Amino acid sequence: MTFVYIALFAIVGAFARYGQTLAVQGFLGRDFPFATLSINILGSFLMGFLFFETLERIELNPALRTGLLTGGLGAYTTFSTFSLETLNLMENAQWIKAALYVGASVVLSIAAAIFGAYLSRNLGVQR
Repeated sequence: MTFVYIALFAIVGAFARYGQTLAVQGFLGRDFPFATLSINILGSFLMGFLFFETLERIELNPALRTGLLTGGLGAYTTFSTFSLETLNLMENAQWIKAALYVGASVVLSIAAAIFGAYLSRNLGVQR
């Protein structure tokens, strides 16, 4: 059943990723990979939040939890796209943009995961 959940949540994650990409590029343009950056930050926040919510607070079937985290967030987040976009910036000699993108992606995504974990552990009813 785990594989079924992974597949189902992967569909949702892929659609969410594509929808967010269209929305962010429509709003901010394509001169900088803001869409992928926003997906990586939000995906990191959701991973930090949902990992601990489903581990410490919400009792969830292990197969469903794996489907949500591995399938859903795995399809939603975009590290391979991040790598390709960084390569494209470097190949176009946009060194400052490439460095800013890598730095912002790493720092903000880790900060988002920390914030998600913090919220999960500090909001709502405590066990």
